[in-house]
Amino acid sequence: METPILPSPAAATIPPATDSNPAAAEQPKVDYLNLPCPIPYEEIHREALMSLKPELFEGMRFDFTKGLNQNFSLSHSVMMGPTEIPSQSSEIIKIPTAHYEFGANFIDPKLMLFGRVLTDGRLNARLKCDLSDNLTLKANAQLTNEPHMSHGMFNFDYKGSDYRSQFQLGNGGLLGASYIQSLTPHLSLGGEVFWAGQHRKSGIGYAARYNTDKMVATGQVASTGMVALSYVQKVSEKV
Repeated sequence: METPILPSPAAATIPPATDSNPAAAEQPKVDYLNLPCPIPYEEIHREALMSLKPELFEGMRFDFTKGLNQNFSLSHSVMMGPTEIPSQSSEIIKIPTAHYEFGANFIDPKLMLFGRVLTDGRLNARLKCDLSDNLTLKANAQLTNEPHMSHGMFNFDYKGSDYRSQFQLGNGGLLGASYIQSLTPHLSLGGEVFWAGQHRKSGIGYAARYNTDKMVATGQVASTGMVALSYVQKVSEKV
């Protein structure tokens, strides 16, 4: 009777060979029925604008805000500095100005109201109201003593599961609509159309946005001749 030959302990403990190449690992599948909702079309350059166009002013400004209760507050602002006026020459003309601004704010989870009154006669007002979980109404208006400088605008924003749409209505016969759709977890495409009835002008535009955890790249073109490209790279947690 023959004795069976058993494998040595060293050979029995050797694990099977595996492919250690990360590129060969199976990539996670994309669920195209559960894509993220993109940012609004009008904010596709948001990161670039925050980095390249900070709010700057020349002169002195003092702001004071007093909260009256959890939702209502009053604000006071004093501004002093030069103001640029239009000129036919290349030389910039500045005149010294000073303004006082009084403001009232009402902030609620579904309703926000902002009002500002300046000593030069301007009145600014903004409204944001959540009509439902997906539909939001935004409005802004400016009233002034200068002819043809007062304006108003209404925006209706609808937020879907993986898309956003917006309809605009303004004075002077201004009509506009935009739509942006997520195609992948990182890529979204959109477009817009508008009609300015007072000036008899119309236009159409397209935009693309690609974003990851460390970068954002956007591109936008319009029939008016506008071309905008931006790229933002995250270098560290603070930069």
